[in-house]
Amino acid sequence: MPGTRAATHKTTTRSRSRKEKENDPIALLEADHRAVEKMFKEFEKKKEKDRDAAIELVGRILTELTVHAQIEEEIFYPTMRESGGDRMTDLLDEAEVEHASAKDLIAQISSMSPDEELYDARVTVLGEYVKHHVKEEEDEIFPKAKKADVDMEELGNLLAERKQELMQEMGDGEASS
Repeated sequence: MPGTRAATHKTTTRSRSRKEKENDPIALLEADHRAVEKMFKEFEKKKEKDRDAAIELVGRILTELTVHAQIEEEIFYPTMRESGGDRMTDLLDEAEVEHASAKDLIAQISSMSPDEELYDARVTVLGEYVKHHVKEEEDEIFPKAKKADVDMEELGNLLAERKQELMQEMGDGEASS
């Protein structure tokens, strides 16, 4: 696919070194999931008690989700499509539709004032979408990805590098994970 980065296929079977484990693409994506889940929980706790902190959290959530979706769509999904088979293709198609729905909600939230009616509801629904999406990725896509004929270290490096670039472009500096 033009304009996408993809990891190369494995050429040898070897045990994973410490560096490979540090650059495990699945671990990176799961760390993103845990970070965003934690932020959504914090938002729910703070939205009534500490409005300023809750609003700041929403900004971080939207940034993290935007970057996460972009690295999956630019790098992870195309790589898995190349080596994952028909079932993987179906799962990735569904994941991309889920991303489109989440991006629509992100755009709606971004264009709203936090004081507007339905702001909190949209953030909560986004959290529910993300929870569903994460469950499908972690239960179905990631186990298949681990079996794919892909250089996982290279894929992890590509994801980490692109994530850092995007976080810097968005003014957030350091990527969480």
